Amino acid sequence: MSPPEPREFTTPGEGGVALAGEELGDPAAPPIVLVHGVTATRRYVVHGSNLLARRGFRQISYDARGHGQSEPAAPGSGYSYDELAADLAAVIRSRAGEGPLVLAGHSMGAHTIAAHSLRAPEGIGGVVLIGPAVLGRPPSPESLAYWDSLADGLEQGGVDGFLAAIDRGLDPAWREVVLRFTRERIAAHRHPEAVAQALREVPRSLPFEGLDSLESLDVPALVVASHDRADPGHPYEVAAAWAEALPQARLVSEEEGQSPLAWQGGRLSREIAAFCEQLP
Repeated sequence: MSPPEPREFTTPGEGGVALAGEELGDPAAPPIVLVHGVTATRRYVVHGSNLLARRGFRQISYDARGHGQSEPAAPGSGYSYDELAADLAAVIRSRAGEGPLVLAGHSMGAHTIAAHSLRAPEGIGGVVLIGPAVLGRPPSPESLAYWDSLADGLEQGGVDGFLAAIDRGLDPAWREVVLRFTRERIAAHRHPEAVAQALREVPRSLPFEGLDSLESLDVPALVVASHDRADPGHPYEVAAAWAEALPQARLVSEEEGQSPLAWQGGRLSREIAAFCEQLP
């Protein structure tokens, strides 16, 4: 069977910023909207897998503002979770329609989904939250200094500068693979200066106030965790805390020592498809 052909689209987000995206699968099929993390692009939620479309879903993905092929934020606006959630709402309105849909996102994408779903839960049939990394509390000065160092590296040295900044402290067992896919990811952006701005602003924004806010997100949820040795930026304990706070959540992860489930596009897609197929 030949792989499904992507249908590219551009849709206006908050403030008119042009968001680039694509759809896979039957236009009449149930929609799943994929939302990526900071410094990534739309292909890095399920890493190029088309399994969801082959399993009978309409796979909708888009590049966040300033990332991939999407336009940067306009002067006077930026990369707060209010703006990212408003962009997601615009994509839902223009591409997914009013029927029940599933939202699946990684890291910044998971936070964006939480921010949107807490504000506008109507029409959401389920959420898949991959590698959440915040607890609804202001970040520490040390954390912000790290994000600023990544932005500095990208601004001053481009892809190589970013890699040099992220290389500090990587586990030697995972260093080569992390640097390889990070190089591919960072090189995919039309506006690296906008990505650097997002690296400074996204960590300074909160998708919600306090983890107990998630108790009101009463929809079926799949929370995907990663073990800390391979992916310390998305702590296992944070994903577990999200799963504990959400009323209808199930927590899944890879086995200790394996490549993170969040990095395995095909296997992750199978988990998402199985979750969706069990929804009412």
